[in-house]
Amino acid sequence: MANDQNEGVTPRPTQREAQEALEKQVAQLKREINKINRTLAERAEEVVEQAPGWYDSAADQVGRTAQTLRTGAQSVSGAVQHNPGTVSTAFILGAALGLLLGVTLYASGPSRDRWLYK
Repeated sequence: MANDQNEGVTPRPTQREAQEALEKQVAQLKREINKINRTLAERAEEVVEQAPGWYDSAADQVGRTAQTLRTGAQSVSGAVQHNPGTVSTAFILGAALGLLLGVTLYASGPSRDRWLYK
């Protein structure tokens, strides 16, 4: 009868067996960490190899953009120097149109004093 009670119970590992199992798990984790470190090192090498290409490409693009901006600024500067009257007229017309638009929008809106008498 005593044997019937012990049949369903799994035997407990001894301290030595538990320690060995733990050491195996630690060794496996170390191997996995080493694999991860190697993978990261390989990826870092790839990035280091590609970084100069990315930098050169970005530098070329910035250089082209700066040259385009310089050319556009020179064109505008030349136009202003050759046609100062035209530029002044354009600014004056723009200001006048803005003023007319502001007056029109103000006049068409509800009166400020209407809300006082409601």
